[in-house]
Amino acid sequence: MASNAIPAPSNRKKVAMHDGFLKHAGFRWLKISSAIMLVCIVSYLLVDVSPRHNGGSWYGYTLGTIGALLILWLTMLGVRKRAMTPGQWSLKAWTSAHIYLGLSLIVIGTLHTGFQLGWNIHTAAYLFMMIVIISGIVGIYFYMTIPKALSDNRDEMTETEMLENLRSLDRQLHEAAQPLSSEHATLVLQSLEQDPFGGGFFRRISGKYPDCATRQAQADLRRERAYQPKMGGDDPLDKVEALLEKKESTLGRVRRHLKLKAMLQVWLYIHVPMTFALIASLTAHIISVFFYW
Repeated sequence: MASNAIPAPSNRKKVAMHDGFLKHAGFRWLKISSAIMLVCIVSYLLVDVSPRHNGGSWYGYTLGTIGALLILWLTMLGVRKRAMTPGQWSLKAWTSAHIYLGLSLIVIGTLHTGFQLGWNIHTAAYLFMMIVIISGIVGIYFYMTIPKALSDNRDEMTETEMLENLRSLDRQLHEAAQPLSSEHATLVLQSLEQDPFGGGFFRRISGKYPDCATRQAQADLRRERAYQPKMGGDDPLDKVEALLEKKESTLGRVRRHLKLKAMLQVWLYIHVPMTFALIASLTAHIISVFFYW
């Protein structure tokens, strides 16, 4: 009995290590972030600022300073990712803090403005902050779902292996098409010559390829042979049709793989540039505040 009880702590530790960054340490950073937001809201309601709350009051400056320092710290996640260390400030802990403290900026930044917005650099900084936060929320969803979707779609194959499988099917199709009539061989040739991933970034991220020559060749063969009697022995069209079906299935898998990767790229193309825009507008906001102070 005693020997069976020994591994329990190790098992608990293993489970804890595999907790997601959102649940890290029992939602520690969610609790800290919630406490920060609660303190900000309560203090905003209790502190008397004349004539009304605004970013230029002592309370507004306090929240603005906290928010600016927090934004600068949040941008350090990219640097932190390069150092994989365990412990209290592991990458998982840092990412968890990045997410929840980033969300707290919604409250901190909004209360800093005193709900006074206009057509100026101060509002621009606030809007860039909100765009970064919203894109960050989208990024959380992507990073929680897309890696699993990529893994499930690959079916234990790497991207290189999937592409090599596609090239192998093309070689087999080329050989199988040799005894075909010129009309049928043309269908296969169109499948072999077409760039199956062409059409640019927008087609890749949509995953829609309406002019897919492989799909069209398979559909034409099926439609033509639907009313023809089956030939005895080995019909070369049977082999070609089976290979086209395999190729279409493989193409679908590779296209889904590329679509999922493109979705992550789109997110990075929005989140990272908007972060730099936020830092630039925040810098201009701070300089203008001190210039007119």
